[in-house]
Amino acid sequence: MKAIRRFTVRPVLPDALRPLSDLARNLRWSWHAETRDLFQSVDPEHWAASGGDPVRLLGSVGPARLAELAEDRRFLRRLTAVADDLRDYVTGARWYQAHTGELPAAVAYFSPEFGITAALPQYSGGLGILAGDHLKAASDLGVPLIGVGLLYRHGYFRQTLSRDGWQQEHYPVLDPNELPVALLREADGTPAQVSLALPGGKRLHARIWLAQVGRVPLLMLDSDVEENDPGERGVTDRLYGGGSEHRLLQEMLLGIGGVRAVRTYCRLTGHADPEVFHTNEGHAGFLGLERIAELCDQGLDFDAGLEAVRAGTVFTTHTPVPAGIDRFDRELVARHFGPDAELPRIDVGRILALGMETYPGGEPNLFNMAVMGLRLAQRANGVSLLHGQVSREMFAGLWPGFDPEEVPITSVTNGVHAPTWVAPEVFRLGARQIGAQRTEDALTVGGSDRWDSVGEIPDQDIWELRRSLREQLVVEVRERLRASWRQRGAGTAELGWIDGVLDPDVLTIGFARRVPSYKRLTLMLRDRDRLMDLLLHPERPVQIVVAGKAHPADDGGKRLVQELVRFADDPRVRHRIVFLPDYGMAMAQKLYPGCDIWLNNPLRPLEACGTSGMKAALNGCLNLSVLDGWWDEWFQPDFGWSIPTADGAGTDPDRRDDIEADALYELLEQRVTPRFYERGQGGLPDRWIEMVRQTLTLLGPKVLAGRMVREYVERLYAPAAHAHRAMAPDAARELARWKARVRADWHGVTVDHVETTAATATAELGTTLGLRVRVGLGALGPDDVEIQAVSGRVDEADRIADAATVPLKPVGGPDHEGRWVYEGPLSLDRTGPFGYTVRVLPSHPLLASGAELGMVAVPSEDVVEGAGVLMR
Repeated sequence: MKAIRRFTVRPVLPDALRPLSDLARNLRWSWHAETRDLFQSVDPEHWAASGGDPVRLLGSVGPARLAELAEDRRFLRRLTAVADDLRDYVTGARWYQAHTGELPAAVAYFSPEFGITAALPQYSGGLGILAGDHLKAASDLGVPLIGVGLLYRHGYFRQTLSRDGWQQEHYPVLDPNELPVALLREADGTPAQVSLALPGGKRLHARIWLAQVGRVPLLMLDSDVEENDPGERGVTDRLYGGGSEHRLLQEMLLGIGGVRAVRTYCRLTGHADPEVFHTNEGHAGFLGLERIAELCDQGLDFDAGLEAVRAGTVFTTHTPVPAGIDRFDRELVARHFGPDAELPRIDVGRILALGMETYPGGEPNLFNMAVMGLRLAQRANGVSLLHGQVSREMFAGLWPGFDPEEVPITSVTNGVHAPTWVAPEVFRLGARQIGAQRTEDALTVGGSDRWDSVGEIPDQDIWELRRSLREQLVVEVRERLRASWRQRGAGTAELGWIDGVLDPDVLTIGFARRVPSYKRLTLMLRDRDRLMDLLLHPERPVQIVVAGKAHPADDGGKRLVQELVRFADDPRVRHRIVFLPDYGMAMAQKLYPGCDIWLNNPLRPLEACGTSGMKAALNGCLNLSVLDGWWDEWFQPDFGWSIPTADGAGTDPDRRDDIEADALYELLEQRVTPRFYERGQGGLPDRWIEMVRQTLTLLGPKVLAGRMVREYVERLYAPAAHAHRAMAPDAARELARWKARVRADWHGVTVDHVETTAATATAELGTTLGLRVRVGLGALGPDDVEIQAVSGRVDEADRIADAATVPLKPVGGPDHEGRWVYEGPLSLDRTGPFGYTVRVLPSHPLLASGAELGMVAVPSEDVVEGAGVLMR
């Protein structure tokens, strides 16, 4: 019989065990081994059954066992020590508190998904895992961050397979009362709420759940409340589900409701108000509109409010393709704003203008969330060096007149939270070498360029560790594979073969990620006979573990999954290649350490960063990857292999896949497998072990989320906080008026004459030429502009590469025609074809870059011809 109503019955802990509740409610347990060990000792059997979730564990342990523990002095001593350690961790000074310089009092970090732990399934893939790692690293460093997201009642889907290998989705209902979260409550004990106005006089209400991630609060908005109509209750039903309006409402609740939730949290707890707002991808972009509305209520107009909001906003883009960006019909957006809906005091036209694609090739009827995110943020970044470059090219239309290199989008390469992803065995090996505290500091704060102490670990220890981790993976794979086949309808009698799946002494390759087409899940199947030869090689076999989910609406991705599953079902190879359904954090934590090779073969340059390979590297797994994302930046032959690519514009996609698959097979056959199986004099694969050692020594410190968050603090958060403080109401009004005046009068800015002291078209290296420029400024003055000389090597089309810019100085006042003369030096600091030009940019102390307004004046063709622009 089915229950008509469900309750969560919480245990009553004896007083002596009350600290267990605090430990369970702070998600630091998800990356703190001592806390997990303590919970496991409460009841090992229930701990395993709960999937390592302390909240579920405490809900299932019987009163007799709790009473027994309350009298166990040894257990109570451990409990006191772990509780004291958490208190010290949460309240003590850390890296941020010791940092010199003016840092933000608080930072609000918005993301549509957060992957903190499998016990809080609110993530779908890399974006969410990255956001979770960002929060954990911020906690370790003491950064006063407030996370903001949504609480989805179904999370992301659970994946199973049909008998013929087709992906099937299941959406389990999540009861927040069974999750490691608590309602944020007002002083009178009632649940705190935020609400949004909807068209037609309706409202969308949401409660605020609080997940404590170490020192960092994570606020999660939940629309499943009784005050809402059924349609509104379902707004936070599924991550990345529903149609356009559903997604729009989710993103309005995340951005606008999220700001209101932050204000509520700070009011109730006394937490410092954020000076910096960080938008993790465009989904939360509406947060900027809510903050402008707040400032308009305080007396600023829209333009001044926009300047004040931009100063303290950071926008991170994660997509390298326009198709990955949320875009909404402008009429749909217009209906949800204005007098009859949300933000009624802001003109709808101003809101729509922020998201319009006003560049060549843009769609005039679509509202682009990434474009709005960039227009509402003074600082923006991609998530690897290559992705920063791709983003500058992708969004260059927003800054007309500037080369892509000058588009104001920088990059902070992603990192991963080592305490979450490093296997306990790897941590213990490090602790044996340099001590537990130093190992923990190295993995969290980072700061060193190399982990040279890895060089002192004996080869034998490294190899034994790698085999042990491989063996654990084999056990895990067999358990999961057996469960998967039972779900697919197989009987126990059919599954005896699973006991022979994988071998702890065989080279193991891992491939696990979401399954959009560009990640090319099935590239390895391009030549099946050749793959079979690799899998079944008599002396040097390989085995492959594959996992990944296709989006529920992506039938193409599901076909790729099915194709891989059917190959892995073949009795000839099923002991050497497996597909594991329902890829998630719990599986990943076993998969990364247990593999010898992490395979990544996306279409370059469509991988923004690709952090799974970083997690593998921290466990001594070597990367075999296309030079994309972070691998393009940090690859060295000492610690992995790069798969050659055929990414020329004229290459047919099928031909490209053939070429790159052939390169992959070639690498595996000729270089990877021989190195793994070759043995030195001591019977160990010396050269392989050395690559593992180099991976840990050189890559380890780079791939840390601690390094990433420190870069965000120093390069983006601190400058944004400084700009926010400088943008007082009067300054914001003045900047807005100045921008309006410059835009209105820019048509009068001209470069009329350019000359140098060069007598010939050749000159010696080190020569300094005099440059004299005559410009017209129209209604603007010298204080409104900067005149620059731009110089560097030139290509065949006379385009300047690696440009250097030098500001020129005015000489006296305007002449009788109102023109100004500027002079300055031009250093010929490079040999070969060299060129220069001059340009005029808007200039103001509160601009973050000269490109901010997207306005530039350059010499006309007539001026260029008389200027001797090139010196060869």
